Amino acid sequence: MNKLKSGTIAIVGRPNVGKSTLLNRLIGEKISIVSRKAQTTRHRIMGILTRPDAQYVFVDTPGFQTKHTNALNRAMNRGVTQALADVDVVIFVLDADHFDERDKAVIKLLPTERPVILAVNKIDQIKDKVRLLPVLSKLAEQHAFAAIVPISAAKGSQLEDLLAETRKHLPNDELLFGADEITDKSEKFIAAEYIREKLFRLIGDELPYAATVEVEKFEIDGALRRISAAIVVDRQAHKGIVIGKGGDTLKRIASEARQDMERLFDGRVFLEVFVKVKSGWNDDERLLKSLGYE
Repeated sequence: MNKLKSGTIAIVGRPNVGKSTLLNRLIGEKISIVSRKAQTTRHRIMGILTRPDAQYVFVDTPGFQTKHTNALNRAMNRGVTQALADVDVVIFVLDADHFDERDKAVIKLLPTERPVILAVNKIDQIKDKVRLLPVLSKLAEQHAFAAIVPISAAKGSQLEDLLAETRKHLPNDELLFGADEITDKSEKFIAAEYIREKLFRLIGDELPYAATVEVEKFEIDGALRRISAAIVVDRQAHKGIVIGKGGDTLKRIASEARQDMERLFDGRVFLEVFVKVKSGWNDDERLLKSLGYE
C-alpha cells in the first residue's frame, strides 16, 4: 500500500500561459477565474485535490509582472515570490509555442533547493508534434528541471503524468486539509472573483485592469445567499462602460456571475451588483489590503 503523501505545489509562469486553467482542470471545479486576457489572476489561490494516496495543495499565482510598478502589481509579484519560498514543489508552466524574455524572467526566480517540474502547456495547439522535440530539448537547458511534462490544460491531456511526477516529490505527511475541501478561499472571495471574471470576458481590453470587485454584503440564509458587490472603477467614464446601454452590460455581468455561484455553492443566490468610482484604487495600499492583497 502506498504511503500517504501531501504537500504544497506552486503553479508559476508568466501571464496568460494557462496556470488557472490548469488548476481548475486538476481540481475539477472553477476555483481560479480565467479569461483570454493576461493578468486575470491577482491573488494566490489554493486548490486542493485529495486522492487515496496523496493530497495535492496547488497554489495558483498571478503571472509575474515585469512592466508595471503600481501597488497592485507589486502585491501580485510578492505573491509569486512568497509562494516559491513556501512550497514543497514548483510547477513552472510554459506555452509550448511561445518562449520569450518574460519566461526567462520567471526562470530566474525558480528555486534551486526544491524540485521544479516544467509543464509545457497548450500542446494541443501544435499540429506537428515533431516540432515539440527540439522545443523540449531547448527548454531542458534553461534549468535543472526534475521532470518535463508536455500537457494541455484545456483538454486535460497528460495531467495524470503531471500528477505522478509531482507526487514523487511530496513529503510523507498527514492531510493538510480536510478530504472534502477544494480551496482555502471563502465563498465571499470566490463570489468577488466570479464577478471580476465577467468583467474580463465582457468588457474591452483596457477597462478590466482599471477595475476590481468589493463584496459589501454576504449573508447566508439556509440554502440562499444574499450578496451585494461593488465593481470599483478608476474613472467616472468607466462607470458608464460597465453599466452599458440601458444597464445591459451590468445585468449580464451579474446574471452570468450568479449562475456560476449557484453551481459552485449548490444553492440559490440573490446578487446585487453596482458600480462605484475610486480614483487610484490600484495604488491604494489600504484598499488593496482590505481586498485580500498581501
